[in-house]
Amino acid sequence: MKKYFRMATMVYLVLLAATLGAGLYAGIVVAPVTFHTEQWLGGEVLSHFQEGLIMTQNFVKLSYLVDVTVIAVALYEGYKYKKFERDTVTQIATFFTISTGLMFGHYYLPDILTMQMAGEEMTKSAAFINTHKGSEINFKIFSLALLVLIVQNMRKACK
Repeated sequence: MKKYFRMATMVYLVLLAATLGAGLYAGIVVAPVTFHTEQWLGGEVLSHFQEGLIMTQNFVKLSYLVDVTVIAVALYEGYKYKKFERDTVTQIATFFTISTGLMFGHYYLPDILTMQMAGEEMTKSAAFINTHKGSEINFKIFSLALLVLIVQNMRKACK
């Protein structure tokens, strides 16, 4: 059983790291390129609204990975909790990973999609700007919580 749990731990850590990497890549590389298409295409081909629609689809796809990661975190950390292999830092990081991951895919993204369907003017409203800013902050907390989970589990696995 211990051998299988070690393998599960390795798969779990790879999933956490892949999700963190995908999120960072989307925010650091994909977003700036998508929102500055004029630099890459030699002129303004797409409006800011159209660029936002493209970026949203990237984050919709990312939300599928986030959902899988949230399920894996709940199962893996729940199992460890049941086995009394727990510490406060991991529990807090688990809570933030699950709650912010669910908020990203099931609160912020649906709101942003709804506002985008209402048209370009809605995306210039204070409601959209605040929702978008909230989603950015939420995803930063999610990423930090993932990093903490990776470090905590690596620390324990390397003992």
